[in-house]
Amino acid sequence: MNETVPPISIFLADEAETIRLGEELALTVQPGDCIALIGDLGAGKSTLARALIRAIAGDQYLEVPSPTFTIVQSYDLRFPVAHLDLYRLSDASELDELGIDEMLTDGVCLIEWPEMAANVLPNDSTITLRLTHQSEGRVATIDAPPRQRARFERVLAIRDFLDQNGKQNASRQYFSGDAAYRTYELVSDIKGQSLLMDWQPPPKGPVIKDGKTYAEIVHLAREVTPFVAIDNYLSANGFSVPAILAQDLERGILLLEDMGRDGVLDAEGNPIEERYLASVACLAALHDAYASGDITLTNGTTYQVPRFDADAMKIETSLLLDWYLPYIHDAEIDNSERQGFFAVWDQLIEKLDNAETGLLLRDFHSPNIIWQPEKTGTDRVGIIDFQDAMIGPKAYDLASIIQDARVTISPDMQARLMAHYLGIRRNNPAFNEASFLRAFAIMAAQRNCKLAGIWVRLMKRDGKPHYMKHMPRTFAYLGSALEHPDLDILRYWFERAGIDIHKE
Repeated sequence: MNETVPPISIFLADEAETIRLGEELALTVQPGDCIALIGDLGAGKSTLARALIRAIAGDQYLEVPSPTFTIVQSYDLRFPVAHLDLYRLSDASELDELGIDEMLTDGVCLIEWPEMAANVLPNDSTITLRLTHQSEGRVATIDAPPRQRARFERVLAIRDFLDQNGKQNASRQYFSGDAAYRTYELVSDIKGQSLLMDWQPPPKGPVIKDGKTYAEIVHLAREVTPFVAIDNYLSANGFSVPAILAQDLERGILLLEDMGRDGVLDAEGNPIEERYLASVACLAALHDAYASGDITLTNGTTYQVPRFDADAMKIETSLLLDWYLPYIHDAEIDNSERQGFFAVWDQLIEKLDNAETGLLLRDFHSPNIIWQPEKTGTDRVGIIDFQDAMIGPKAYDLASIIQDARVTISPDMQARLMAHYLGIRRNNPAFNEASFLRAFAIMAAQRNCKLAGIWVRLMKRDGKPHYMKHMPRTFAYLGSALEHPDLDILRYWFERAGIDIHKE
């Protein structure tokens, strides 16, 4: 399959190591991949296949029967998995009835005795794994196309990292992933559970202004150092963040404390007011803490937290122009309309000149808050996913939590949360409430303009229409922000653009 690069060989001393390899393979495969599993009877094919399927399922007790007699066993997991055994096929023509091509459209195929299908398996996505006996164990030889091989080599690099940090016998399972080339694994051993962050730099996007990409303009973190820096700062100032148990900054790998699964929503997805009140109190404490913007790391280097500048604010709001307006008007906007929108934002950003600034976490809302009931006070509020933090108007984070993008916070509850926050901040003689409330309205409007564009982009570009359910809430929040008199100019712009805030 790959004539220029030698296959990867791994010695498996026992069944436990075969299971470990199956779990590691589960971390590499993606829809469209096919694993051709070759080996004599008793070579460990079934053990490996069972471990792989259970790892994808996240259920070590999942029943995984042999497909010897059924030929195909299908599993509806986080992506479909088809487990095939072609030993009993008598003719290659029988493969047409199985529909391997269809299985690979949105899922993964794991094929034992694949020799019968050798001529029909896709060359660009088939991983060939051969198990052969050697002394008391066996050798796994893996040959894969470049993309699949790179993924597996990354998994082996993480294995090396875990081995070096006392996790030689840990079990690994996929935990979550996001759009920024970060994935998380759940690492379990006799000491308990931890989370591994695997952060690989994303490819550079297209240049859109002044030689910079969108990610560069809005200061999105591209590697793991910002996470470590902000984690260190928050921890040093007494806030609950994941402890970093081990790190490899060069390779972008972190082993983190697992803070749990409890959040600030109930089982039906509704906000738990006590937890939101604690969250805004935590935010008030953060806003009273000093943040210089320069954070010294343990290796002696300094991380400079980027600033939420005018370019970043405006390019984020432009998602409304690029995605939302063309969606509702079925036409691209003209340049004069674009320039008029940016002129409005230039005026609003000028009104932030005397706003209270400091560290803003950027996404301080329900997905990124872990509730820790065993603790007290603001320590109950566990903070995660803060690598994109910036220095800017502190009101931004309060808008993020009071107007939670994915949760309906009633106007009455918003008022109570705001009152709770302001009640704490008024103890600081330097706190300027009127200036803060103006900044809150501007930042809430900025954030919700961005979100309106993001929901459409997720539907149109990424094929994820379910995000559109958030649109009515987003405009309700936006309408609330536009009630502030300093935002009249933005409200007039929406009227001229033919957008009725209260009907969207």
